[in-house]
Amino acid sequence: MLTGRRLAVSFHVAGDSGPMTWHAKALTTSYVSPPGSGAKSADETEQAFPFSSTSWYSLDALDMSAPAGTKAIVAFGDSITDGTASTINGDDRWPDVFARHMHSRYRNAYSVVNAGIGGGMVVGATDYAAKPFAGGPSAIDRLHRDVISLSNVGAVLWLEGINDFSNVGAAPEAAENGVRVSMATLTSALHSTNGGYGAPEIDAKRRAYNQFIRTAGIFDGVVDFDAATYDTKTGELKTEFQPNSSTGGPGDKLHPNRAGYMAMGLSIDPKAVAGK
Repeated sequence: MLTGRRLAVSFHVAGDSGPMTWHAKALTTSYVSPPGSGAKSADETEQAFPFSSTSWYSLDALDMSAPAGTKAIVAFGDSITDGTASTINGDDRWPDVFARHMHSRYRNAYSVVNAGIGGGMVVGATDYAAKPFAGGPSAIDRLHRDVISLSNVGAVLWLEGINDFSNVGAAPEAAENGVRVSMATLTSALHSTNGGYGAPEIDAKRRAYNQFIRTAGIFDGVVDFDAATYDTKTGELKTEFQPNSSTGGPGDKLHPNRAGYMAMGLSIDPKAVAGK
């Protein structure tokens, strides 16, 4: 009866919390009681939680019991996996769409885990622990925490690299043992209004990287998100995938909207990821 339902988690901070970890773009409403009002988790009135936030705080992960043989599929990436520009409370990030797609085919044999961090890079800063930045630790540094250490991981969908090209010019690489690794092509950011992502030279690096992903023949699978979202006439994201679904407006031509994420999630072949 609980399948597909949202889980509410309540916690009370006694005293000064100190610095708090947070998931800035959770795109899900959390409700907050006033400072000094005490524990209110048993109170169901609206007056108990007059404030709200679309970020999540402190909670890192949940460990779930599942039937023997259930496999986790980790969607590993940056803000495009995190769901920036999707709908608030819509659960329409591409991993959400793909999870529903998998469940319709395999029921509860697979669980899709979203390990996207906005601003994340494959290489990133080597001194993150001393000088944290909004994108979190690099993919290489968090690979053990967010993939290898998880229980029963059967596959990884890797979509990361556009931040590396725009920020440091690095060429990302990925390697993992013991699980099926499907590499995803990078979606277009050409003419993006977000920083330097829209420059033609960045797009040239992106296209070269995508060509490598498609032809290398060294991965367990390739997910062609670029083909699912690319406008061949403009070189940009398709026009209908550009307007921001959470704040409105024209979008930044970097992050797909709800329709774009749906196209991405539905473009993934469940059999290719599952290997059967």
